[in-house]
Amino acid sequence: MESERKTCTVRLVGGPTALLEIGGLRLLTDPAFDGPGPIASGTRTLIKTAGPAVSLEELGDLDIILLSHDQHADNLDISGRALLDEVPEVLTTPEAAERLGEDITGLRSWQHQTFERPDGGSLRITWVPAQHGPPGTEDLTGTVTGFVLTAFDLPAIYVSGDNASLDVTHEITERLGPMDAGIFFAGAARTPMLDGFLTLTAEEVVEATLITGAEVVIPVHMEGWQHFTEGPADLYDAFQKYELDDRLVLLSPGDSVSF
Repeated sequence: MESERKTCTVRLVGGPTALLEIGGLRLLTDPAFDGPGPIASGTRTLIKTAGPAVSLEELGDLDIILLSHDQHADNLDISGRALLDEVPEVLTTPEAAERLGEDITGLRSWQHQTFERPDGGSLRITWVPAQHGPPGTEDLTGTVTGFVLTAFDLPAIYVSGDNASLDVTHEITERLGPMDAGIFFAGAARTPMLDGFLTLTAEEVVEATLITGAEVVIPVHMEGWQHFTEGPADLYDAFQKYELDDRLVLLSPGDSVSF
């Protein structure tokens, strides 16, 4: 990015949940605030190993929730569902919007909405594809969305959601252009139900970085749940291997970075 003026802040709450502060707007990705323990997720039970590092009370007021999907408890748990009613804008898939009820905005990939920012500018949010597992498993994993945040005076930010496909990453970049920053859902999540990963591996996050051109890479959704098979150390090793570690920002839950 050409400008050294820091215009965006990302704070990791834990798991897939991160607070983005952009031009005075406060956005939250996939809210998961329950404490550790077993949590029902559809017909399965997921094991949460750590609670959020930031409480709902500490989080403060929010403007927008970016919800990649609602069908899995590690992306939207009981406490997260209760939060949806308190936030003015909740953006997600059409399927999730239908399940969650009124006042939820569900759009298809490549559609967008523009929001006025408190600093006088605007922020365009574009829904983009996400493939939550190997090809052909969409009927099992369900519909998921990612988001791209753009403004003429701010960095372009890609929020991947639970995407495991580099082909999808290529398509997004070809249609919307390179990104300044990527918030990649990582962790190489696995389930006994499928042969393959549900989210990006560390090596794939490196590839996604090269595809998008992101100069700031913030991995999330790689700790706090039992079904992750990789963590921060794997990401550090992969980025160091390809001499891209200067782009990698590994946040501990509760920590933040501005760019």
